[in-house]
Amino acid sequence: MGGVGAGGFGPSVGLVCGPGDAGVPESDEEAGHAGCVLSRGACPLAGRGRSRAVWPGEGVGSAVEANARYRRLVARGARGVPVGFDLPTLTGRDSDDPLVRGEAGRRGVAVDSVDDMRVLFGGIPLERVFVSMAAGAPAALLLLMYQLAGEEQGVPAGRLTGMVRHDVLEECIVGGTCIFPPEPSLRLAVDLFGYSRAELPGWGVVPVSGWRMAQAGASPAQEVAFTLADGIEYVRAAVAAGMDVDDFASRLSFLFAAPAAVSEGVAKARVARRVWARVLRERFGTGDPASRVLRAGLYRAGMRPAVRQPRVNRTRGRVQGPAALPGGIRLLCADPFGEAVVLPAGKDTRLASRMGRVLRGERDVSTRADPFAGSYAVERLADAMEAAVLELMGEVEGLGGAVAAIGQGFQRDEIGRGAYRLERGRGAGEEHGLAGVGCSRFEEEGRCGPLCADPPVGVRQAERLAKVRAWRCGDRVGQALVAMRGAARGEGNVLYPMKDALAAGATVGEVCGTLREVWGTYVPSGAR
Repeated sequence: MGGVGAGGFGPSVGLVCGPGDAGVPESDEEAGHAGCVLSRGACPLAGRGRSRAVWPGEGVGSAVEANARYRRLVARGARGVPVGFDLPTLTGRDSDDPLVRGEAGRRGVAVDSVDDMRVLFGGIPLERVFVSMAAGAPAALLLLMYQLAGEEQGVPAGRLTGMVRHDVLEECIVGGTCIFPPEPSLRLAVDLFGYSRAELPGWGVVPVSGWRMAQAGASPAQEVAFTLADGIEYVRAAVAAGMDVDDFASRLSFLFAAPAAVSEGVAKARVARRVWARVLRERFGTGDPASRVLRAGLYRAGMRPAVRQPRVNRTRGRVQGPAALPGGIRLLCADPFGEAVVLPAGKDTRLASRMGRVLRGERDVSTRADPFAGSYAVERLADAMEAAVLELMGEVEGLGGAVAAIGQGFQRDEIGRGAYRLERGRGAGEEHGLAGVGCSRFEEEGRCGPLCADPPVGVRQAERLAKVRAWRCGDRVGQALVAMRGAARGEGNVLYPMKDALAAGATVGEVCGTLREVWGTYVPSGAR
């Protein structure tokens, strides 16, 4: 993906204001006017004047092919390297697993072992780049592989910076690649929090995500409510594990769907900021004002990128930017037209990057904080949205929290009903439709040409796996997996024995398979 983001950020992505920023008020009353937290969020400056960086990103095929593209990006001055992984990796399977035959490298990079990660980042100065991994459920494994690759390059873990997108609760709701049930998934996430804090301080590990809920049909109120409810669950689990809320909350970031309407974008960002600030202050008793700041980014609008007539998606990206940024959002992914089909590459990525530069340098989006403050239409929309958000969050809490609600299928059912209403409305008029998808039909365009993996990728990955299994010490791998199994059954941090297993040559499928034996496999409530 390519987009506009907060330049020079550390562990969190999409900063509105971060710890140490001059814009963070010492108290709510010092924030510019009384009740700032309840009106425009915990930070009145909303990142005003901060620079934004452009992030190109792509990832399809084998580690060898992706490495060549990443090296070209870095050589051209890219400071960030976002990586997307293929379906076998995201579901904790090896590329030669019969269940994922033919999927290796198709919609992301194929990574089966630390050997692939070593190749993926070979020749790239890891101490000078910010790496973003869309890792999903196997985030812990992939981060440990990256750490091992960095150590082999001689880069200390403390100098590695990046972010791993690892919202396992969203995966269980709508993601489709949730590996373990919600309870052990949350436990693994907390282990990852603790490990990264101790070993990888430059890494952010919890971007709480809601954009795929919107893509599945959630309304703005549902998206905000369920995303913040997931955030509450992460904070609650971290506090129960002995972490200090002020140390942990400032490392959280959020990712919402970019709106199609300016008023909706401003209202959604404002509601999310002020509800989150209130929750952190009243429920968790945060003492540091920076802990109450919502660090938020926006991804493409839910249900917006169309497969038919994909070039129209360029216009959608141009509309979403001005609609999102006036709300104080610091990261916007302005996707190229082909991402509805597959991860972008080549000219698609360059086009998105240039679109980001236009939004950054040629639009008045960073000189004023919340320029719509005082607008009757926006204030009324925000108040109505907040009431709906609080009602939904109350229902989630009444069921026992986000994890318990997921087990009962509450979020999935609510989003499904919203998607049904959305689809019914699309035939009612032009305003409800999408070009080439809704009621309007135009002459079909030619197919877009996104980068696709070469079909033999799966064959080559299987050959690489066979070599890895041949040269590694089987006894060492077995002993490390036994230790990891014991940690998974107990209360110790699973990541330390997991790192030993990966260093010994264990594969993604073997590590996740061992954890499946202990924790089981996630089955959605409606599929039982």
